[in-house]
Amino acid sequence: MQKIISYPVSVVFYAAFVLCLVVFHPIQWICLNLFGYQSHKKSVDYLNFLLVKCTNLLGTTYHVQNRHLIPKNVPVIFVANHQSLFDIVGIIWYLRSSHPKFVSKKELGRGIPSVSFNLRHGGSVLIDRKDPKQALPVIKGLGEYIEKHRRSAVIFPEGTRSRNGVPKRFSENGVKILCRYAPSAYIVPISISNSWKMLRYGHFPMGLGNQLQFTIHEPMAVKDYPFAELMEKTENAVVQGIKN
Repeated sequence: MQKIISYPVSVVFYAAFVLCLVVFHPIQWICLNLFGYQSHKKSVDYLNFLLVKCTNLLGTTYHVQNRHLIPKNVPVIFVANHQSLFDIVGIIWYLRSSHPKFVSKKELGRGIPSVSFNLRHGGSVLIDRKDPKQALPVIKGLGEYIEKHRRSAVIFPEGTRSRNGVPKRFSENGVKILCRYAPSAYIVPISISNSWKMLRYGHFPMGLGNQLQFTIHEPMAVKDYPFAELMEKTENAVVQGIKN
């Protein structure tokens, strides 16, 4: 029954979602080119606020635990599991004070209104997952960027999203490079739950009535741990915090 009801609701959702992306594309361009980084960031924040409201049409709610744990005025590396696009929408809006920048696949850098523009011009980086050699200097640059500006990087070490909520094996390479080039950073693990359920039927229709949960775990200073121990603690925190 939910799937049947979801068809008309999903049409309304997608119409509103796409409208937001199309409208904010020129707004982002104007903000960046006429007023600079801070103005562009505000436009991205408000876009994602509206995208969150679009998901509310589907009965989606968001719950963010332990935001107070996120360190201030230092570089932060958010390490999270990945379940859907809506992980990113939630992170951009609810963690906006940390200026999150993403390690994303290069395919997203073209052809998507607002999303592609922000990935190319907002401080995030695009990598070719088929070419590890290309990815290394790009991620290095992001590490140096957050170290210099005291902003945050978001990395999904599974490499691709989980379609059933069960986390895939974590790859350490990207996290290791970020830690090396942002030595004063703190790693903050995030467990994301239930976002995969929004796509339980595929991209159409959408799943209804889901509570997305973002659980933020204790930060760990990069300088305080050998990397192997840091990675193990991070993966354990993320995986154990996922709720079905």
